[in-house]
Amino acid sequence: MLVETLLEQKQREIITTTPSTSIEDAMDLLITKDIGCLPVLDDDTKLIGIISDKDIFKKLYETKGDYHNLKVEDIMSTDLIIGVLDDELDYIASVMDTNWIQHMPIVDGEKMVGIISQRDIIKVNSRKHEQENRYLNLYMEGLHKRDQSGDV
Repeated sequence: MLVETLLEQKQREIITTTPSTSIEDAMDLLITKDIGCLPVLDDDTKLIGIISDKDIFKKLYETKGDYHNLKVEDIMSTDLIIGVLDDELDYIASVMDTNWIQHMPIVDGEKMVGIISQRDIIKVNSRKHEQENRYLNLYMEGLHKRDQSGDV
């Protein structure tokens, strides 16, 4: 499956933030929107970073709770790994696994068009396996027969 296909099916709003957003406001967004990361966009809406709940949690620990003056730009990751619309989902999953990342921004040119999470990939693979299992069960029960050409 292509990333573009998944994003069309997903149809979820992309919640983003800016570098000057306070850490408290970023935490509020993550919690109220029930998401694990925020892509960071500059004034021209170009993707310049990403901040995750894990990044914030780590900084809270490091500062012993003295985070009130920190901004997103103080914590965000800027060495980004991104995907494009015509990437295969299996490729995205492999890159995420290799690099130990849970979310991958998807761009079209310089515009961010979506984000893929490990959860998205698990859902797609689960559906695919369910369909294969159903077909195999039906085939074994004789409800699906193949003709001589191999077509169903």
